[in-house]
Amino acid sequence: MHRRHFLQHTGALLAAPAAASPARAGPGATDFAAPSALAPIRATPDRIIDIAVCTRPFRAEGPRIETERRFGKTLVHNYGHGGSGWSLSWGSARQAVAMALATGEKRLAVVGCGAIGLTTARVAQRAGLRVRIYCKERPPEVRSSAATGVWSPDSRICSSEHATSAFAQRWEAMARSSFRTYQSLLGLPGDPVRWHDSYTLSDVPFDQAAAAPAGRSGEPDYPDLEELLGDIRQRPVPLAPTQHPFNVPHVRRHTMMVFNLASYSRLLLEDFFREGGEIVQREFVHARELGGLRERTIVHATGYGARALFGDDSLVPVRGQTARLIPQPEVDYGMAWRGHNLFVVPRRDGILVQAQGEHDWNNEDIRVDRALSEAAVDRLAMAFAPRA
Repeated sequence: MHRRHFLQHTGALLAAPAAASPARAGPGATDFAAPSALAPIRATPDRIIDIAVCTRPFRAEGPRIETERRFGKTLVHNYGHGGSGWSLSWGSARQAVAMALATGEKRLAVVGCGAIGLTTARVAQRAGLRVRIYCKERPPEVRSSAATGVWSPDSRICSSEHATSAFAQRWEAMARSSFRTYQSLLGLPGDPVRWHDSYTLSDVPFDQAAAAPAGRSGEPDYPDLEELLGDIRQRPVPLAPTQHPFNVPHVRRHTMMVFNLASYSRLLLEDFFREGGEIVQREFVHARELGGLRERTIVHATGYGARALFGDDSLVPVRGQTARLIPQPEVDYGMAWRGHNLFVVPRRDGILVQAQGEHDWNNEDIRVDRALSEAAVDRLAMAFAPRA
């Protein structure tokens, strides 16, 4: 299956088990009605309040979660999750912490305070370890704070050629573990995790290929791993023109899980400090500096930073840019428009609009391209244009 980027991912977002809702039991079920009216998004460039850029750390082999002895320490590497860092963070952390526990040490250092580092620290605390985080930045300055915040566990997680049965089994364990944990965070103050309806728009029938945005030279094919999660994978529901407001002939509805990253990151930090965690502000220029840490066991979770710190040239940067529009509390749905390079996520801190550039693959440039986001907002407005 050709999956050049997340914006072409039209039907693989996950929801609660289908068995829990008889109306979703069959393909194309329409037993539950769409809202009679969706509040339109006020899509104008002057409503952009922030534009952020991050680099996803892609490894063709998938995340590196393994142990090595170095500098007189036990290093547990936990990095290289592509576009699935937040999505797989709990399951990935449990695998890494199990390796740390095998050393018998009661104190743990975690290097990095992004999605993977912070979650690993929380899992380690729950396992009874005393944890100190060493980092250059913490949320919201870390690059993972600029992510879309959508649960997308197989987004750029590995290349198809490396999706062996062993890797698929490991990935499934991480995905299911993370999914269960996120369900336990529903309904907490600040809504760190929520479910939202989302609409996939298409100019052509869904059984036909949509026009692809500008190509990305050198980007590999990605496997469709979410088919392994059939019991928690929702089947998209086709809608009639009277069931949606979009100026597009073909529309499907599904449900997606969204992380409100500002409140979610704050929750993780507050819980970390409440359980005795410490953060030391420090930048590591050379990997050998890790040998000077007091802790004997270290989880290394610097994401793309591992390329420079450990000389890991298997890491490929994938640039991602998101813009946030002024929040509209009445807008409680997301959308993606096939062939138009447009993905929208409703969050408490604003309506997030993602678009990808022609040269995002293997691009570590984190400078903002405002024209890219303004063009995406203009395309978003087209979806709400009056029907002819």
